[in-house]
Amino acid sequence: MALTSGKSNLFNKINASVRVIWQKTAFRPDIAIILGTGLGNLSKRVTKEIAIDYESIPHFPRSTVQSHAGKLLFGVLGAKKVVVMDGRFHYYEGYTLEQVTFPVRVLRKLGAKILVVSNAAGGLNLSYKKGEIVLIEDHINLMGVNPLVGPNDHRLGVRFPDMSEPYSKRLMEVAEEAARSKRVSLKRGTYLAITGPNLETRAEYRFMRQLGADLVGMSTVPEVIVGVHAGFEILGLSVVTDVCDPDHLEPVNIEEIIRTAAQAGPKLDQLVESFIHQLPHVS
Repeated sequence: MALTSGKSNLFNKINASVRVIWQKTAFRPDIAIILGTGLGNLSKRVTKEIAIDYESIPHFPRSTVQSHAGKLLFGVLGAKKVVVMDGRFHYYEGYTLEQVTFPVRVLRKLGAKILVVSNAAGGLNLSYKKGEIVLIEDHINLMGVNPLVGPNDHRLGVRFPDMSEPYSKRLMEVAEEAARSKRVSLKRGTYLAITGPNLETRAEYRFMRQLGADLVGMSTVPEVIVGVHAGFEILGLSVVTDVCDPDHLEPVNIEEIIRTAAQAGPKLDQLVESFIHQLPHVS
């Protein structure tokens, strides 16, 4: 009974969060966007309806990471109704994966059908350059944990969600067309998730490259797993903030990573806005 009530409690928490949001706004988004480290400027391109601080939403975690603002922003971008999550949560902050992915559940309950996730990532593929944008076409979960572990509440999703296409081929094609129209270079790659918060060793980078990973980061995969479980159609984008060449590895720090992501931010912002504008009507 205790295990079942735990998932029922999650369902009730989602509803409680949504009720409070709906008390503040009647806005119903079609597209949800999660902004990664250093990528918060997209919010400035949104024609704002309302911004809601995370701390005013019941059961929402609080972001402790530099460059994550901690707000839900509702408005119009690319002629579509969007909700932007300006600041995400990470397992390394000490949250459970249920807490990390809780906002994804809320975004889906608010009515959003498409989820766009972005992140700052290390480039394992040595053809990538700092500041480039990469379309995530698949992922590898090396976090050692999964947000769906435990009893399943069928009201939230099926017990065994299929992961043959976590990142929508349809949305990738629209994103590539948007990139061509804006003359933005856009590559494809596989994203590998680890817990962090430390950066990786030379041996770990070699291991990850042997697994077929092109990118490495500390987020996104739990959100995508829950997004698939919840029924989102998903697009993933990474900004390469450092080159992870184990044979020529140089020390990096978070300030440098944020700076590189911020420099690439306008290009990503333009791409996401164009992508949303080119999407057919979201039904």
